[in-house]
Amino acid sequence: MVLKRRKLGNPLALAVMATLWQKPMHPYEIAQTLRRQGKDASTKINYGSLYTVVQNLEKHAFVEVTDVERQGNRPERTVYGLTDAGREELAEWLSDLIALPAKEYPIFETALSLMGALHPDEVVRLLRERLSALEVQVASGRGALEKLYETLPRLFLVETEYQLHMTAAQAEWVRGFLAEIEEGTLPRVDEWRHYHETGELPPDLTPTT
Repeated sequence: MVLKRRKLGNPLALAVMATLWQKPMHPYEIAQTLRRQGKDASTKINYGSLYTVVQNLEKHAFVEVTDVERQGNRPERTVYGLTDAGREELAEWLSDLIALPAKEYPIFETALSLMGALHPDEVVRLLRERLSALEVQVASGRGALEKLYETLPRLFLVETEYQLHMTAAQAEWVRGFLAEIEEGTLPRVDEWRHYHETGELPPDLTPTT
């Protein structure tokens, strides 16, 4: 199965609907709530475009105006609430994302697919640098998570747990891959090194006309 193509595919739209699921809010309050609940750590949030996202949700009848607030000389604030269609869209979209694995394109994968353009010794140096940064992230992440457990239910920290586990898994993979290059057990690493030192491609990789 593949993910269903949705009318709005911006993850920020999903985050806005989930925030309005809690209660009706005006856009500024939505932005404050997203920030306060730490959603900017798991979702790329452009607060400047949040008003446009809300307008698009209204256009597709996923949210509607429920009130217009006016306090003193302050500008009016339009309060939005989730419609029945919005609740259905939120539930379906979240269900798909949780149940169905989707192919993503992390930039590190892109770099790995093209690393043959660098000398293996340079790749070793760069991966050591990355591994050091990852280990720092894992150590600090574990400490921060333990602190958060003291004040927040685990239910509200599962995305932080997931990020930490993914970072630790990446560090473990990088550590093993580094060892393969350094110990010469990575298949064809000698040919990779030979090419960068002589400019000669192995016969089975030489372009033919």
